[in-house]
Amino acid sequence: MNNVNLDGLKDSPLFKGLAAKEMELFGTFLTPQQISAGKTIYIENMTGESLYLLSKGAVRISQMLAEGDEQTLVILGPGDTFGELAVIDGGPRAATARVVEDVSLFALLRKDYYQLCNNNPRLGMQLTLNLFRSFSERLRRSKQDYRNMLIASINRKKQ
Repeated sequence: MNNVNLDGLKDSPLFKGLAAKEMELFGTFLTPQQISAGKTIYIENMTGESLYLLSKGAVRISQMLAEGDEQTLVILGPGDTFGELAVIDGGPRAATARVVEDVSLFALLRKDYYQLCNNNPRLGMQLTLNLFRSFSERLRRSKQDYRNMLIASINRKKQ
């Protein structure tokens, strides 16, 4: 297992309610990665196998609208997580993640997440709650963005 330093990320929503020792233990399950700007971390519909915690840089999350046409959903920065559902269900990715500026991030594989949850149920439960809080917040925001887009479209048609 790895031993990574997460001190600069302790304000991340992922770590809400975790003690320093729990963060340290969680860090042993993470794999650090460096990825250059312009690279793709994963693409939409690809099978998911890990979640990512961004330490430095920026990642653009987007979805395909039509052949070759992508819609940016969000730009993520340090402390943000993405790809959360991959550790829960391993299903296909709902979006594409591309590096906007060089990133340092940590990956958590699904098998390691399950091991962490089995060996440390309280830590696993808190991490799962934090992941779902973050995911549901993002879902609510995107629902509101979609609603605003529909209203703007209707208003344009009325003019």
